[in-house]
Amino acid sequence: MGQADLPLVEQFRSWILPESGVGAADRKAFFEDALVVLDTNVLLSLYEYNPAVRNQVLSALEQISERLWLPYQVGQEFVRGRRRVIIERSKELGEAPVAIDRHLQQAYKSVLAASAHVKRLLKKYANDDAAQSSLDEAINQATVKAMLAEWQGLLKDHAKQLKSGHDLLPAAVESDDPVLPEVAALFGDRLAPPTDYAVVQRRLEEALSFRFPNEIPPGFADEGKGKPLDRVGDYLVWAEILDRADTPGVKRVLLVSADTKKDWYEELDGKGGKRPWPQLFEELRQRTGAELRIEQPGQFFQGIKEFLSPGTELTTATYDEIDRAAGAVAQRSAEKNSSVTDDNAHVVTPPDGLALAAYRAAGLTTRTVKQLAESGRRRHFQWWLIGVTAELGVRVPDDDEPLVELCAAVRSEVRPAPEWCPGTALAQGEWPYRSDTWVAPWFVQLVQEAGEADRLPLQRLAARQLQPKP
Repeated sequence: MGQADLPLVEQFRSWILPESGVGAADRKAFFEDALVVLDTNVLLSLYEYNPAVRNQVLSALEQISERLWLPYQVGQEFVRGRRRVIIERSKELGEAPVAIDRHLQQAYKSVLAASAHVKRLLKKYANDDAAQSSLDEAINQATVKAMLAEWQGLLKDHAKQLKSGHDLLPAAVESDDPVLPEVAALFGDRLAPPTDYAVVQRRLEEALSFRFPNEIPPGFADEGKGKPLDRVGDYLVWAEILDRADTPGVKRVLLVSADTKKDWYEELDGKGGKRPWPQLFEELRQRTGAELRIEQPGQFFQGIKEFLSPGTELTTATYDEIDRAAGAVAQRSAEKNSSVTDDNAHVVTPPDGLALAAYRAAGLTTRTVKQLAESGRRRHFQWWLIGVTAELGVRVPDDDEPLVELCAAVRSEVRPAPEWCPGTALAQGEWPYRSDTWVAPWFVQLVQEAGEADRLPLQRLAARQLQPKP
């Protein structure tokens, strides 16, 4: 009797055997007949790719599309997160030249300061005028500027190429998203229906009161997030997978995700070694009888090429790009400060002085608007001003600023919310989009309270935010 046949080993094979109890030789079977679930980070990464890689990835997914299934929670996170991914990428690439200049200016000052420090030492301890003159000749304002200028051009060229290599702009998501129809075609009608609110409430309570305190995966690492529903997103996906796996015909589930946080992966040796938590395999097997496999995106697409379509146009560079993009999406979701949106702006306090810095950067001058920018009762205005000045390049954002997804006005045939006002609420001649916009109520009130000197600049900022970004 081999080790794998022993009753004790069989019962606890998720913990004992390699591949969490599923032999490596069985991997092919998962690609041939498993239910395939793509995590949100895999779908959102489609917005991170350049067009060539995106087309290769979509073509590869077509090879397995008949077995793709979309949990409702993943679908909701996907459609709500598309714009954020594009904005974050566009923002970072758009701000790259300014960031390069800022870093090189710091380098310029540091090099001159280092040279001055050494010259002081030469004078103090050697009184060596010749060495000081030699340093002055080699390292001075002109030579440092010339050297940095060469690097500045090189760095900006790379940043420009990165920006031009991406074809998706924030405005595309609002009007004509080219990725969404492709994703919809892949899944067809293999979509989970919305989960009943009573079921969501029961799962939320189970996660927060039992699973998370006992660190039962997945999702317990998200316990510190803002709203309770934000904390239990991973578990809601997992609960949907358990339900779907407990239906006739599902023998295997292949979950593809770039999420390697501690609530999905167990650390093995303290040196970076990880494996998916055995509890995940054990829970799925006990509750549904199905087997589970979890793969990273690049590994998954390699499997498609190996087992299903050897002719698939996926290169080593493409696998690297797949892992990079999905990992970037997952990392932002795990580590970046929560986005500030219309839903939570009223309860999120801006960092000290940030709204005032945005007020000054925007060229606002009246005392009334300044007081509003400093008032804890006007969070929507504060966060919008912080976000729009960063988005439009009016100021350089701090590295640790949260992403602000807040607009003062939107173009839409449908009123965004009952309290939003039509564009005609703003004065003719001041607001250029009166006939085809809805305006946030807090912005209408702001414009009414602002003095004449700031009223027009505020509306111009809101109007610029509506324009397509280059």
